[in-house]
Amino acid sequence: MKSEIVPKVSILMPAYNVQDYVAQAIESMLCQTFRDFEFIIIDDGSIDNSWDIIQEYAKKDDRIVALKNEANYKICKTLNRGIDIARGKYLVRMDADDWSYPYRLEKQVKFMDKNPEIGVSGGRIMVCDKDMRCMHIREYKLNDKEIRKRMFFYNPFCHPATIWRSDILKNSSCFNEMLYDVEDYDLYFRMGRMSKFANLPDILVKYRISENSVSSVRAHRQERLTLYVRLKAIIEYGYRMDLKSMLYLGGQYISMFIMPYKFKVWLFNQFR
Repeated sequence: MKSEIVPKVSILMPAYNVQDYVAQAIESMLCQTFRDFEFIIIDDGSIDNSWDIIQEYAKKDDRIVALKNEANYKICKTLNRGIDIARGKYLVRMDADDWSYPYRLEKQVKFMDKNPEIGVSGGRIMVCDKDMRCMHIREYKLNDKEIRKRMFFYNPFCHPATIWRSDILKNSSCFNEMLYDVEDYDLYFRMGRMSKFANLPDILVKYRISENSVSSVRAHRQERLTLYVRLKAIIEYGYRMDLKSMLYLGGQYISMFIMPYKFKVWLFNQFR
């Protein structure tokens, strides 16, 4: 029976066909130096052994809330299901094929406690190959002003490295289920109307890139939706673009038709 004591943090991790990685992801969260959390793991209709592995961990640690979708609901609906039942003051995202450093939660919770104006924050990540060998370190701007200046250039956070204030997140209507692949980017723009942004200078997560990642499988759809979200932020959410952002948006639109995606990714990483 789960404890009736309300945890300070709710970790939310969707899982789909990640039998080779999910145990490593779970272990990294259970070994956190910060211990006051519930760990909501939702299997999104996996057809491999992911659910069996999740259940085994749930039997050993009563902080784990293990759920299984009746079918493959996809990422947005799965995340929204988890947000609905999350009880913590803070909601922490984690992906089932990544790995979090042991100090991650402690650093993020302390930062959010000290900065009540921040609604969502993240940190640096180590981008790794499928075997968790380091490829490079990805950095993000740290303060609200710098993050907002670059929001139209790239997603300002690594989603599975973020922590959110649950009350603001739930008041933001959570994730738009029509915008999977860019659902977090759209939500950041909505969150930005109610709170400030920040990133920690620490490396928080080892982020695994695999052949099945969104950028590899659904690259062109993601690119089109990214442009749509940016226009939506202006028209619907009231954001303003400076001249540099306008030129970048125009260049990105043109590049969709004349530039190979892999080359664009390389170019983006060089100038980010």
